[in-house]
Amino acid sequence: MILGVESSCDDTSLAVFGELAGRFLYEKSSSQGDLHAQYGGVVPQLAAREHLRNFPILLEDLKRRVPLAEVTKIAVTCGPGLPGSLAAGVACAESLGLILRREVVGVHHLRGHILSPFIGKNLQKNDFRAENFPHLSLLASGGNTFLAAVDADFSARIIARTVDDAAGEAIDKGAKLLGLKYPGGPEMERFAAAGNAQFFKFPQAFTRADEMVFSFSGLKTSLRYLLEKLSAGELRRHFSDICASYQFAVVDILVKKMKQAMNQGNFRSIGLSGGVANNRLLRERVGNLGEEKKIMCHLPILKYTGDNASMIAFAAAVDGPHTTKIIDFQPNWQL
Repeated sequence: MILGVESSCDDTSLAVFGELAGRFLYEKSSSQGDLHAQYGGVVPQLAAREHLRNFPILLEDLKRRVPLAEVTKIAVTCGPGLPGSLAAGVACAESLGLILRREVVGVHHLRGHILSPFIGKNLQKNDFRAENFPHLSLLASGGNTFLAAVDADFSARIIARTVDDAAGEAIDKGAKLLGLKYPGGPEMERFAAAGNAQFFKFPQAFTRADEMVFSFSGLKTSLRYLLEKLSAGELRRHFSDICASYQFAVVDILVKKMKQAMNQGNFRSIGLSGGVANNRLLRERVGNLGEEKKIMCHLPILKYTGDNASMIAFAAAVDGPHTTKIIDFQPNWQL
C-alpha cells in the first residue's frame, strides 16, 4: 500500500493506494480556498502554515480508517510548487518514513497530473499500453500549461509550453478583472453558460502550426482594454457574453494546439489533466477531438483534476522508474 502526500500549493492531501486491490483505500484533502479567497489568490506564507495545521488532522483521520503499519511505501510531491508548502509535505512524509521505517520516494507533481486520467484503468494489461501509447497529454492548470508526448514507459517530453501565464492563471486573472470571486474559473464558467461565445473575438497568440508555444498574457490585456471601453450598462448587459468569449478564447487555443500536435505525431490516445480539466467546454472539445481523430480520449475523474495525493500515490505505483529517492523539495523541478 502506497501512502501519497501532496502539498504543492494550497491543498493538503493524503491518499492510500492499494496496488494489489487496484483501488484507493483512503482519499482526503483539506482545501484552503476560503482563506485565500479573502486575498484574491494564494498567499504562500499562509498556505505553508495551514499545511502544518492540516496534516496532523488528516493523519488522525487516516489512522482510524487504514492501519499505518500496513503502508509499504510513502510517496510525496517534491516539486514544482511553493517552497514552504512543499517543505511541509516533505517533512510530513520523511517523519512518517522514520516512524514506520518505510521507504520514501519523491514524485514530480506534474507527472502525477499527466498520469491522473489513467486512474481507474488497468495499466498492467499489455494491450492497454499498445492501444494508448504514444499518448498526447494536455496539462492545463493555474500554474502550468503544456503539451507532452508520453511513451509506454511513462517517459514524457514537452512539445509545447506557455511562455508567460498558464491557462488557469489567465482565467483567474480575467475573472478578477471582471470582479468575480476567487477562484475565478468556476465563476466565469457559470456566467459563460448563459453567454454568447462569439460576442467578442479575443486575440490568440502563436496560432500557426510551426509555433508550438502557448501565450495568454495578451488575452488578459485585451480584456482589460475592453472593460475600459464599456459603460457600466454595457458591461451589465453583456457580462455573460464577455465571460463566454473569454473562456472560449482560452479553450480554443488549447484545443487548436493539441490538434496541431496530433497532426505532427503518431499518437494513439490523448489525455487532459490539471485544474482547468474541470471546465465542461474544454472536456467536451477534447473529447470531440478524440472522436474526430478516432483515437481514445482519457478525461480524468473530476476529483482528480486539482492537486491531490491520489495522483501522487498512483504515480508512485505505476511509474517507479521516474520517482526519486533524493527527498528534498524542489520548487522549480523541471519535467
